[in-house]
Amino acid sequence: MAGHSQFKNIMHRKGAQDKKRAKIFARHTREIMVAARAGLPDPEQNSTLRNAIMAARAANMPKDNIDRAVKRVAGGEDVANYEDVRYEGYGPAGVAVIVDASTDNRNRTASEVRTAFSKLGGNLGETGSVSFMFDRVGSLTYPASVADADAMFEAAVEAGADNVESTEDDHEIICDPGDFADVRDALIEKFGPPTELGLQWKPQNTISLNEDQASTMLKLIDTLDDNDDVQNVSANFEIDDEIMDKLTAG
Repeated sequence: MAGHSQFKNIMHRKGAQDKKRAKIFARHTREIMVAARAGLPDPEQNSTLRNAIMAARAANMPKDNIDRAVKRVAGGEDVANYEDVRYEGYGPAGVAVIVDASTDNRNRTASEVRTAFSKLGGNLGETGSVSFMFDRVGSLTYPASVADADAMFEAAVEAGADNVESTEDDHEIICDPGDFADVRDALIEKFGPPTELGLQWKPQNTISLNEDQASTMLKLIDTLDDNDDVQNVSANFEIDDEIMDKLTAG
């Protein structure tokens, strides 16, 4: 389909928006600490922690910051007890939205997320109210320069991936979450570290937004994304390239 699908679009917006390096690093630090606390603080024995560390490296987080986050948990330092929570609801034009957060105060985060939805034409729903409209997938992204589309597809399928979506800019490899570690390791061995990786909510269908709807939807995403507890926002919308360019001009 022509235009920007949210699955790609939000990732690209976050790349442009999150020039606030401190905020990016804080989010990755939190992800690393949650993963380290949930299992062994050793990435070789804790696949979730390895994913978190690799995602931090892809965001150019300094090695010292990464090591410090792991050591804080491994050393039993008294740090905030963050937990992962998910919020689901509807944005403008009935767009389904999933908000993944990591928080040490569920009541505070829930209140702030609910307020963001209500102020920008949406409403927060119950857990499970929209996630059935998404597939949970493993995702890795490589620059188009590492291989042509055929070579990447062949390597990804051999590694156990389900599909590859190639554009002139990059290759996105999609796999079942249960196969993610194997696919990740095989592709890293062949092509090196990806530019992005992790588990994502991929919408089964998208809603096309007009300019007014798109403007409000992007404001909702920005508001949610500015919340320190919010780790990722997924939604099932699509914005035409012309509208997107107009809204992001300047």
